[in-house]
Amino acid sequence: MPDKLILQSVEKKIITLRNEKVILDSVVAELYGVETRELAQAVKNNPGKFSAGYVLELSKQEKDEVIKNFDNLKMKFSPSNPKAFTEKGLYMLATILKSKQATATTLAIVEAFAQLRELSRTVAELSETTNKNTQKSLMERSGEIMSELLYGGLQESDTETSLEINLAVMKFKHTVKRTKK
Repeated sequence: MPDKLILQSVEKKIITLRNEKVILDSVVAELYGVETRELAQAVKNNPGKFSAGYVLELSKQEKDEVIKNFDNLKMKFSPSNPKAFTEKGLYMLATILKSKQATATTLAIVEAFAQLRELSRTVAELSETTNKNTQKSLMERSGEIMSELLYGGLQESDTETSLEINLAVMKFKHTVKRTKK
């Protein structure tokens, strides 16, 4: 399991662009401890590893939207449009960058994407089932995943998180209680 602080930092950096979960190139560079231009060069030098759908180049409009929504001043003054790596693109990038930091970050990225996929599947199942025991079990698992995503690496005292999911036809509420270990 990757370092919890790295995992938590990665989870906060994933954004949705063109209905894909992605991480911007400048963020990937920061996480991997390299310059953005080094990532761009790695992609350019290895075109066979980055098929369509692995790396997205943001349009001017998408770039402006990211700047507006995420206060990304560094990107605002960049003359070029940034790139965004999908999960598959990040896997390919991991085959090129070999440092310890890149390896730890790649593990955290893989884990974050896996948790997001599991949460998505769990919520989808929740909306489809009418069995109360199954609903309770899915709510508990959803709560655990949300808690891990939100509080994964933090030292805690007694805390309580309520998760409420409103699916138009039905509403679920579940409380996750975490105590210091």
